[in-house]
Amino acid sequence: MGAQAVKAIESLRERKEFLYHLLNDVKALEMMLDQDVFEKGIRRIGAEQELCLVDQNFRPSCNALEVLDHLKDPHFTTELALFNLEINLDPLELTKDCFSQIDKELTRLISKGDAVANQIDQNKIILTGILPTLRKRDMVFKNITPYPRYKVLNKILKYIRGDDFMLKIKGVDELIINHKSILFEACNTSFQVHLQIPMDEMVDKYNWAQAIAGPVLSISANSPLLLGRELWSETRIALFQQSVDLRNRSYLLREQKPRVSFGSNWIKDSVIELYQDDIVRYTPLLTTDFKEDAVAKLNRGEIPKLEAIGVHNGTIYRWNRLCYGQTNGIPHLRIENRYIPSGPSVKDEVANAMFWVGLMEGMPDKYKKLDKLIPFNEVKGNFVNAARTGINTFFNWFGKGISAKRLILTELLPIAYEGLVKCNVDLKDIHYYLDIIEKRAETRYTGAQWIRYSNSALKKKMTNDIANATLTAHMYKNQKAGKPVHEWEIA
Repeated sequence: MGAQAVKAIESLRERKEFLYHLLNDVKALEMMLDQDVFEKGIRRIGAEQELCLVDQNFRPSCNALEVLDHLKDPHFTTELALFNLEINLDPLELTKDCFSQIDKELTRLISKGDAVANQIDQNKIILTGILPTLRKRDMVFKNITPYPRYKVLNKILKYIRGDDFMLKIKGVDELIINHKSILFEACNTSFQVHLQIPMDEMVDKYNWAQAIAGPVLSISANSPLLLGRELWSETRIALFQQSVDLRNRSYLLREQKPRVSFGSNWIKDSVIELYQDDIVRYTPLLTTDFKEDAVAKLNRGEIPKLEAIGVHNGTIYRWNRLCYGQTNGIPHLRIENRYIPSGPSVKDEVANAMFWVGLMEGMPDKYKKLDKLIPFNEVKGNFVNAARTGINTFFNWFGKGISAKRLILTELLPIAYEGLVKCNVDLKDIHYYLDIIEKRAETRYTGAQWIRYSNSALKKKMTNDIANATLTAHMYKNQKAGKPVHEWEIA
């Protein structure tokens, strides 16, 4: 969750003060790495579940604050739009039945939220990468959650950009649209997975996370529709980048980078390179009332919170984002996987999370020092191609061309299996959830494919609006049944 107590940087003095704290935080982080103070001997996983709230006709409902008020559950929190909610799961040690625990807890919390929402105008909770019934009229400023962080961010992004935001995405159909707020970002709903990484593995593991992003995205894709148009298999990737793109038309020809990014190069020696790159490339947008001087606190033998890094990190959206945190006062770093979409079912989400975590933990030694094995642009190209074509992607994989299906079945699933066994994850859970990935790959039947086939079938019989609502109703019914998507019948 991004820090809520923030304000826009409005003066040179505020910018200088923030940059002082940001550079100081990076220096403190470097000192902490040198002093080897990070947690050892334990690996944890966590997750954030973004949700869509719909009314009885399966259209967006802006009752999020009322639902939260009735829920009174600290696991639930706000998101950018009033038609979204978020669940923050408690972190778990990566071992034994942790994945089935996530499944049970997520199912319980979603059922609880759905029951409360149903008491408020028969609202419902949907898991989906992009809600099919969203319309441009839903993306208006009044539907932004009325908390300072969201309003400040919208105001400053518009000010810097200087004109309306533009979306231009071409797939089977084409969508070109101007919009006046960052609310199109709220079309994206994801299942963000966190994995704590030991410091001595972090450089290789972060690079490996980048390398496997394309294949993991290809099997997880679940967002082919936006405003009724069939676009990319995972349209969220293009949509999120463009919905918060600060570069106005005069900047598009320059080497300025979008704030939603896959990255620009491998890490060579230290994770500090990521934070240094962010400082150089991205103008600070927000600041806060700082409670500490990170270096001074560290010199007193205390562990700093690195507030400036947290605030700056919250306005830069890498698809694999490095996050600093503490558990019982002991610091750690973790990788946040931000590209896995919400849905199609809880079972599918947990399978996606397990596949990614297994791959991370099972990384073969031959894939260390990736900067010497494969050009970064090939990996970046794999990610973009996977977003476009999903399970039908053909990857450049370390000097050979290979289909997503074959790569996942012959190479990646065995790596994931070994990684999970190494972490003492229950064999019953490993077989159950990785079987979902295997079945999806064998049949080439992902959430994106189910939506495509269903959308095509429904639109032969009814208008676009009714087809979108019917599609969403089928999603809800299948999610309530608890079946993974490869078992879903065409709507």
